[in-house]
Amino acid sequence: MKLTWLGHASWRIEIEQAVILIDPWVKDSPVFPAERRDEALAGATHILMTHGHFDHATDAPSIAKELGIPVAGIFDLMQYWEKHHGIEVIGFNKGGTVDLGGASVTMVNATHSSSFADEDGRPVYAGHESGYMIAGEGRVIYHSGDTDIMADMEWMGDLHKPDIGILSVGGHFTMDPARAAYAARRWFDFDSIVCSHYRTFPALEPDISPLKALKARLIEPEIMQSFTP
Repeated sequence: MKLTWLGHASWRIEIEQAVILIDPWVKDSPVFPAERRDEALAGATHILMTHGHFDHATDAPSIAKELGIPVAGIFDLMQYWEKHHGIEVIGFNKGGTVDLGGASVTMVNATHSSSFADEDGRPVYAGHESGYMIAGEGRVIYHSGDTDIMADMEWMGDLHKPDIGILSVGGHFTMDPARAAYAARRWFDFDSIVCSHYRTFPALEPDISPLKALKARLIEPEIMQSFTP
């Protein structure tokens, strides 16, 4: 297993026979090094989407076309993209599990919003926001997606028992480090916590000290530096 942060909330996860790009935002991201785009996308087998906001979904259809790979995500958005972009999709919903190259990916709840802007700048519904439990190689990754704390985390931690948590911690648009630490301490038993959705804009420069107080190994990833949690 190997994880690579592409900046913001974008990830490359190599697990089982899959190379999964989660919310790949590489074209206009203020933090992703454009000259490393080919390296970031090399060998990708699937794209996995958490929701439709521009900083997560803008690049996915064009990358899927370029690489000839499917996009998996919430049914509503996948149906729209299949019709309007002509790409291969895997549409599913909360509680559904799909096999992505040997990795078992289950869609779970998140609490956020999900839309994209039409040509007049009006918000268009993009299906419900989500997180994922990604199981493979004897481990389970919880990718929280963009979310705040929610009561569902109790049963999610108990049922799926993830040992790796990729958690949104930037605050402002998602839970901040104190809220993420509360959730991790109360409902999960992570071996490793990986920070995500942070250090992109001035509003997302949090004090992560609350996470350092947890017993789990805390990983503050560096862009395009792969690691095994």
